[in-house]
Amino acid sequence: KRTMDVDLEGIIQCIKQGDENGVQTQLQEFNKAYAQCFFFDAEERDRRKFRNNKVREYTDSDSECDEYDQEDRGLVLRQNLAVVLLRFIRTGVKCRLLRVSLRTLRILSRDKKVLGPLVTDSSLLTVAKLAGLTTCDASDEASDPDSDFYDNIIVSLAEAKVLQCRTDEDEGDVEANDQNEECAAFDEDAKSDISIANSGDLDSISWFGSHRTSINEMHRSGIHQKVLERGRRDRRESKMEGQEEEEDEEGESGEEAQRKEAMKVLCNVVYNSTWAQERFSALRLMCGLIERLTSSVSCSSPSSVQFYELRLMFLITALRPELRTQLQQEGGVSILTAALESCLEVQWKDQYECVLGPAAPPISLEASQRIIEILKILFNITYSTHRQEPSEDDAALYRHLVALLRLCLMRKCMLSDDSDELQGHTVNLLSALPLQCLDVLLRVPLEPDSQQCQGVNMDCVHTLVLFMERRLDSGDKMKEKLTPILNLLTESCRAHRETRHYIRKHILPPLRDVSHRPEEGSTVKSRLIRLMTHLDTDLKHCAADLIFVLCKENVSRFVKYTGYGNAAGLLATRGLLGGGSRTTSSDAQYSSDSDSDTEEYRQVKDRINPVTGRVETEQPDPMEGMTEEEKEEEAKRLIMLFNKLSRS
Repeated sequence: KRTMDVDLEGIIQCIKQGDENGVQTQLQEFNKAYAQCFFFDAEERDRRKFRNNKVREYTDSDSECDEYDQEDRGLVLRQNLAVVLLRFIRTGVKCRLLRVSLRTLRILSRDKKVLGPLVTDSSLLTVAKLAGLTTCDASDEASDPDSDFYDNIIVSLAEAKVLQCRTDEDEGDVEANDQNEECAAFDEDAKSDISIANSGDLDSISWFGSHRTSINEMHRSGIHQKVLERGRRDRRESKMEGQEEEEDEEGESGEEAQRKEAMKVLCNVVYNSTWAQERFSALRLMCGLIERLTSSVSCSSPSSVQFYELRLMFLITALRPELRTQLQQEGGVSILTAALESCLEVQWKDQYECVLGPAAPPISLEASQRIIEILKILFNITYSTHRQEPSEDDAALYRHLVALLRLCLMRKCMLSDDSDELQGHTVNLLSALPLQCLDVLLRVPLEPDSQQCQGVNMDCVHTLVLFMERRLDSGDKMKEKLTPILNLLTESCRAHRETRHYIRKHILPPLRDVSHRPEEGSTVKSRLIRLMTHLDTDLKHCAADLIFVLCKENVSRFVKYTGYGNAAGLLATRGLLGGGSRTTSSDAQYSSDSDSDTEEYRQVKDRINPVTGRVETEQPDPMEGMTEEEKEEEAKRLIMLFNKLSRS
C-alpha cells in the first residue's frame, strides 16, 4: 500500500516564492505516486476491513488502526491541496504547470471526501472555463491576499498536527474499549459536520475565506449515492503519468492537453457528487458542452478531447433528467447522429443505405470508444420515444440513424470485446427507437452471400440472432445482457412477418425428437425455455414472450413447443391457463398458415405428456389388481382430498 504524504508546506512556499519549477516538481512526484490510486469512502473501507479480519489474526488490529490514522492525516492534506491548487490555478499559470496541476486535481477528484472545494460554483466555473465549456470568469470568493491565504493554510496544518500529537499521547493511556468509544465519537462529529455542510447553500461556505474552519467543515461528498455503476477501466488511462506527459508534448497542443485534463476533472466530480450534478445544470454548462461537441463534429479529424466531452455528456444526461430533455430539444439526436457518421466514416449508397464492403477495415480503438459513448447518450435521450408516433421529420432522422446503426451491427472492431460491447449498445438503442423506423434494417438489396427470407435481406437479423446466442452463453448479469435483445427480437417479429419466419426457422424448427423435455439440451430453443422458469421475473417474461410470438401467440402451439409446465407462467399472466385461441397484440400481423407436423412428431403425438412436453415412459396402472369396491373407495378418498384442497 502506498502511503506518501503530500509536502503541502513545501508546495505553498514554492508558490509564495514564485518557484514554478519547484511546484511542478513536487506535483509531478505526487501524480506519479498516486497515478494508479483510487480512494474509497468509509463504508467501503469498513467492508474491506471486515473481509481482512476474516483471514487476519485479531492482534493485527493495532496496525490497522495506525493505517487508518495515517489515511485520516493524508485526507486532511489532500483536502487542503485541492483548496490550494484551485486558488493557484486562478492566478494564471503557465501551460505545462497548468496541465500538471489539473492532473493533480483529477487524481484528487477520485476521492469523494476531497470533493468539497471542487463542487462550489466558483470551482466548477474555473474548471469548466479551462475545459472550454464557458467563457465566464469565476468569481473569486476569497477576500484575503494570497500571502494571508497561504499563511492561514500553514497555520491550520500546524494546529491539526499538534492536535494529532496530543490525541496520540492520550490514546497511549486508554484501554481498547475506550479507543472504540473515541472512534465512535469521531464518527458522530463527522456526521455533524456533514449535516452542517449540507444544511445550506454550499457556496455560502467560504472555502477560501475562513481557511482554518474549512478543514473541519469540509463538504463530505461521500454521502451522495452515485446512480451509475462503475464500468470498465478506461484503456486511455492505462499508461503511466510520465508517458502521458510525453504524449502531451508530442501528439497534442498545450491547449488540447489542458482541456482534456480539465474535462477529466469534471467527469470525476460530476460522477461522484450529486451537488455537482445539480450545479452543472443550474450553471447551464450543458450549453457549452453542446457547442463544443457541435464544433468538434465539423472538424475533419476529431481531437482527443472529444471522447471526454462525450463521456461527460453521457454522465450528465444519465444523472439529470432535465438535461436529457434540454439536449433533445436542442437537436441532440441530429448532432450525435452527425458525430456517429463522422466516427464511422460513412459512404452513402442510397438514402438509407451505407456502403458496407467485405474488405472494410475494422473500427479503430479510439473510434469505437467514441461511438460507444455516442450510442449511450442517444439511448439516454431517446428511450422514451419507443411507443410514440414520430413526426415526419423525426421519422426521417430516426431512419437515418438506424441506417448507421446497421453499420454498427455489421462492422467489426479491432478487439472482439469491443465488437461485442458495440453491438450491445447498438441493440439497446435500437430497442429505444420507434419500431416503425427499424424497417431500414431490412431495406437492403440482396447480395450473393446474403441471408434472406422470402426475398428480404436478413443479414442484420442473422447478426442479432447470433448476438443473442452469445449473450445466452454469458453466465453473469443475464438480465442486463439479455432483456434488450429479447425485447428487440420480439417486437421485430410482431411487426415484420419475414423476420418472424426467419427467426422461427432458427429457434423453433419443426419438432422431430420429443423424447427429451423441451428445456433439456444446448439448442437455442432449450436455453430460451430454461429462461422461462428463471428466478428473475422480467427475464423469464421476455424469453416467454419471444417464443410466444414465434408461435403467433397461439396457446396450443406454444404449449406444444414448451410444455405446459414451462408455459404456465406466461399463460397465467395473460389469463390463458384455461386454454383458448390466440391473443394478439393490436400491432401484430400474423398469417393464417397452419403449423405442419413432421412425420416423426405425428407418430408419437398421442403419447406426449402435455405438461412435460415429451414422450413419457409407460407407467404401470395404479389400480391394476384392485377390486371394484377398492377402486370405488380410492375414488371417494381422492374426491375428499380435492375438496379439502379447494377449501384451503
